[in-house]
Amino acid sequence: MHVDEVTTDAALVARLVAAQCPQWVGLPIARVVSSGTDNAMYTLGEARVVRLPRRSWAVDDIAKEATWLPRLAPHLPLAVPDPLFVGSPGEGFPFPWAVYSWLDGVDAGLDTVRDAPEFARDLAGFVAALRRVPRPAGDAPQGSRGGTLVDRDEDTREAIAESAQLGLLDPAPVLAAWEAALRAPAWSGEPAWLHADLKPGNLLAHRGRVSAVIDWGGLTLGDPAVDLQPAWNLLDAATRPAFRAALDVDDATWARGRGWALSIALIAWPYYRHSNPDLAAVSRRTIRAVLDG
Repeated sequence: MHVDEVTTDAALVARLVAAQCPQWVGLPIARVVSSGTDNAMYTLGEARVVRLPRRSWAVDDIAKEATWLPRLAPHLPLAVPDPLFVGSPGEGFPFPWAVYSWLDGVDAGLDTVRDAPEFARDLAGFVAALRRVPRPAGDAPQGSRGGTLVDRDEDTREAIAESAQLGLLDPAPVLAAWEAALRAPAWSGEPAWLHADLKPGNLLAHRGRVSAVIDWGGLTLGDPAVDLQPAWNLLDAATRPAFRAALDVDDATWARGRGWALSIALIAWPYYRHSNPDLAAVSRRTIRAVLDG
């Protein structure tokens, strides 16, 4: 997916495990097929998963998750990965890597849960619980989505222009939607805890109900509107109001959330249109949902 991507395979994982965590030598290893963009994942037996950064961009996420997930987990209503081991570069692999607990489930979505309004409320409950976690007294985790919509303006306009040039979209309504989001009053409250990447593929469902949130590489503090993305990338017009009502979101925050969902989808679509069809499809659906209201 990336020109600077590091190649991995099961044999590499087996060598890393043998050299650094030999207690798990001999467990079967298999690649996990996913739409993830920054990490390659391999099951290690039935209870663990190995996560290896594909590129230098994602390296810091290993230490971030190992530090913060154990602190956040007790406060959250949904399961999160449990870091079990952090490995060092070796065996030809240039980055730190990690072993996590395996979480059973399928990708959470309206087609995999038993009740759509319940799904919307459960998502809102998770977002609200994350916001309530006390902010750290010292250094906080840093992420690229801890800023403002204005910070994304140049990249978003470039993505709109590129997509228009490729014939992927009509730029006029997209620009109008983006500029409407930029006009929303900025967040003036305290920074909130953000997962920052709540989208299909990063939420799991088990027995018909959302059960876990994975891939915390974007964890940071910032505008709470960032974690409203599921309203457009996961939910539909019928379930979106339940999500908003459960979070009691004001008009300005809702407008910024719409802008975040739009910007993220616009930047991803042209980049991943060939290399990651699943993510490109999510981006297309999100843009359509935003334009449809």
